[in-house]
Parts: sequence; C-alpha cells; structure tokens
Amino acid sequence: MRRRTRRAADQADVNMTPMLDIVFILLIFFIVTATFLQEQGLDMVPPPPSPDQPEEQNVVILVQVDEESRVFVNQRLTSADRVLAAVARIRAEEPNSAVLIQPNNEAELGIIVGIWDEMRVNEIPVSIQRQREAG
Repeated sequence: MRRRTRRAADQADVNMTPMLDIVFILLIFFIVTATFLQEQGLDMVPPPPSPDQPEEQNVVILVQVDEESRVFVNQRLTSADRVLAAVARIRAEEPNSAVLIQPNNEAELGIIVGIWDEMRVNEIPVSIQRQREAG
C-alpha cells in the first residue's frame, strides 16, 4: 500500500498581525515621548490690601443638626421648616454671610438635605462640615 504524499502548494502569505502590533507599540511610544508645547501662564498674585480700606469679615451662620434631628441656627432651637426664615433674618443684617451646616452622624439625612436644598435654591452660599466628636 502506497501512501500518497501531497505537496502543499507554495503560497506566499504574509501575516500582518505582528507588523500591526509593532506599529501600535511605536505609535504609543511616540505619543508618550513627544514634547508638547509649554503654555505660558500669568502670575496671579493679588495686590496687598490698602491700609485705608477695612477688611470685610464674612459672618458664618451656623446651622447644627443634633442626634435627635433638632435644628439650631446660631445655637437657637428652630424647626427644620423655619431655618430659611432664620437665615434670611440674619442675612438681612449681614448680606455677605454664608451658611455652615454641622450635622451629627446620627441626624436624619432628609433634614440635612432639605436645609442644603433650601439654601442652594435661594442662592445662599452653603457648606457642610461634620461635627467634631467630644472628648
């Protein structure tokens, strides 16, 4: 019994995958090592305050929410619905004042978010800072 031997047809196929890999590696290399234009910036140093101009003192309105979700505006007990009125009364005397909300970790989140939203809607500057632990 004879075995048939086949000769494979000589085909000249070029595998392009390794070449594409090398091209992408070179592309990444050139992008990473390229030098980009250095933009010139301006030195923004504010001028020193003039001696005849008084410094503005921003008043902070402290809104505290304790562990029982009671609300205090500048350490005076207020209901959560009346915070905006209390803040507006203080801002009538001090228009540059801002609100600082100090919630307790155990306070209801809905009350804190409600106060935050009221201040933002009325364009009153507001920020939140966690109350420090006693001791």
